[in-house]
Amino acid sequence: MRRLIERYRLPESFVKYSRNFDPAQPQGFFTFGEGTVCFGSCSAETLAPSVDDGLGDVRDCVRFNGGTLHLPFDPDQIVDNTLLERYPPNARDLSTQPVLRSVYYTLRPLLPVTVRKYLQRIYLAGWEKARFPRWPVDVSVERILEQCLGLLMKAQGLETLPFIWFWPDAYDSCAIVTHDVETEAGRNFCSSLMDFDDSIGIKSAFQIVPEGRYTVSPAFLAEIRGRGFEVNVHDINHDGYLFHNQKQFMQRIIAANRYGRVFGAQGFRAGVMYRNQQWFHALDFEYDMSIPNAAHLEPQRGGCCTVFPYFIGRLLELPLTTTQDYAMFHFLNEYSLDLWKRQIALIRQKNGLIHILTHPDYILKKREQETYLQLLRYLDRLRRTENVWITTPAHLNTWWRARSKLSLIRDGSEWRIKGAGAERARLAYARLNGDTISYEIPMRKGQSAERIERRV
Repeated sequence: MRRLIERYRLPESFVKYSRNFDPAQPQGFFTFGEGTVCFGSCSAETLAPSVDDGLGDVRDCVRFNGGTLHLPFDPDQIVDNTLLERYPPNARDLSTQPVLRSVYYTLRPLLPVTVRKYLQRIYLAGWEKARFPRWPVDVSVERILEQCLGLLMKAQGLETLPFIWFWPDAYDSCAIVTHDVETEAGRNFCSSLMDFDDSIGIKSAFQIVPEGRYTVSPAFLAEIRGRGFEVNVHDINHDGYLFHNQKQFMQRIIAANRYGRVFGAQGFRAGVMYRNQQWFHALDFEYDMSIPNAAHLEPQRGGCCTVFPYFIGRLLELPLTTTQDYAMFHFLNEYSLDLWKRQIALIRQKNGLIHILTHPDYILKKREQETYLQLLRYLDRLRRTENVWITTPAHLNTWWRARSKLSLIRDGSEWRIKGAGAERARLAYARLNGDTISYEIPMRKGQSAERIERRV
C-alpha cells in the first residue's frame, strides 16, 4: 500500500495485508463500497469495460485473517490507474480525435471568439451526464484510501491509528491561487491582478507562455517576483500541440525546461490542460499543475479524482480541483460563487487542496473582476475563520516534499515525528467507530482536539 503510506505517513508496521489477484488479468471497472469507482484487475468480480455497464461491488469480498487484511485487488494499481488517468478515455475526448483536433487548432486563430465559444459548447454538450469522474469534485482516491485505512484498523482490532497530519501547523486544508497568462492583453493586466490579490493579502503564481504569444521581458518577470508572487512556465507557445505525439513532446520539452531555468521557475502547466502523464518524467521541474480533478469542461476529459498533491516519480502534481474561470464565465455563464463554494466545501470535507485558476485575460471586464474579488474575499474568510492555509505552489511543494520524508517513531508510550521540518508537522489519529472514521489532532496546551468525521 505505497499510496496509502504516502498519503498518511503512518508507520509501515500497521500495514498488514495480502492481495489475491493476478496483475496479468484483464482490467476493467468495478466499485469498492458506496459507488466508489475503480479501474484495474480484480479476482472477485466480473469487470465492466465501461462505467455505464453496471458495476459489481467487491466490498463484500474483503476478508480478515489473523490481523491481516485480504483484498481481491492491488490498491496501488487501482489508485495509480486513477491518479495517472490509466482508465479508458471518453470517446468524445478531443485528445483521442487527432484529425478533429488538428483542424480546430489550425483554424482557431482565424475564428472569432463567438464562433470558438459556440463550437466549444457543442463539443461539451452532455458533459453533466458523465458518471466518472464525478462532478463537481471527484474524491474516488480519498474514498479508496480511507476504506483501506478503516479495513486495516478493523483487521487488527484498532480503534485509533497514528499518522502525520496533511498540512503544517494543524491547518484544516490548503488553498493556492494560480493565473495563466495567455495573451498580450492578459500580460498587460498582470500588475492590476497582483493589486487585486495584494488587496486581500494573497500571493499567487503566474504561469507565463515563453514563446509566440507576447514579449516576456526580464522587467516583467522581475516585477512579479519583486512583489512576492511566483513565476512558472506555461507550455511553450500554447498552440495545443505540446502532447501531439511523444517525439514532438520530447523536442519541445527541452525548450520548456530551458525556460524554467531562465525564469527561475519551479513549476509547469501545459496549455489547454492537455497532458500525458506517461511522459512527465521529461519535465525538469519540481511540480506540475496540468491535471484537473474532474475534466468535464476541458478539451481532454478524464481527471485524477483526488484533492491532494501526489507524486509522479520525482515530480509533484498539484491538481486543479476547482473549475477555472473561462469555463465558469463562458460555458456555464455563471458569475456567482455558488459552484466554487460548493466545490470548496466538498474539498474541505476531505481536508484537501483548494486550487483556484483564473486568467488575467478573462477578467478584464468589471463584472468578471467583481466576481474574482468576491472569490478572494471568500478565501480570506476561510483563512480567518476556518483555519485554511493559503500559500503558494512553491511553498506547498516544499511542505509536501518535507512531509514525504517525515516518519513516526515510538518514544516510550508516545509517538513522535522525526525528520527535517518536524517542528511544523502535527501528530494526528484516525479513530474508527463502526464504519465511521474521524481524524483527531491533539492540540497543544489549553486547546481541545479537532475532529473531522466522515463515512468510510
